[in-house]
Amino acid sequence: MPRYYFPKPYADLVMRLRVPSGFLLVIVFAWLSRPVMQTLAIGLPVAVAGLLLRGWAAGHLEKNRTLAASGPYAYTRNPLYLGTLIVAIGLAIAANQWILGVLFLAVFVFVYLPVMQNEEQHLRAIFPGYADYADRVPLLIPAGKRMPDDAPFRWAVYKKNQEYQASLGFLVGVALLLSKAIFV
Repeated sequence: MPRYYFPKPYADLVMRLRVPSGFLLVIVFAWLSRPVMQTLAIGLPVAVAGLLLRGWAAGHLEKNRTLAASGPYAYTRNPLYLGTLIVAIGLAIAANQWILGVLFLAVFVFVYLPVMQNEEQHLRAIFPGYADYADRVPLLIPAGKRMPDDAPFRWAVYKKNQEYQASLGFLVGVALLLSKAIFV
């Protein structure tokens, strides 16, 4: 039985506002970041690891067609969101501002957790095997459990999911951080 922490109207509102609020978060990130080469050297590899996890997940996700249980979905039900969290942690380290880490964590708790809640309700409704999958695979943090993994990563699925857009956005963020570290 799933546990829901956020009222449905709140979760629905967050679903509608998450993209526009993301743009506001980018502006705050650009304004507050104070990177130096040392924080870039530590934070950017962490962020790249999150981006790679997102890419791996995107190559296994056929939205609303099949239940994704292969690749990283064999270890966590939400590898895209886990990847996003890792990217945010890495960027907060690179930005050299602990307040950005707190802000990113708050956004994750109050935006992404309700989104995961809504998505889980949707998946339970369209995939009869979702309850068994949810019983076997953790919501976010891998815990050693895993589903059998027999489906390969597929570039065509990655492209269809347009995950390359996250990579492009990441490169813009890196360029911003590098320019601030070098010129400011």
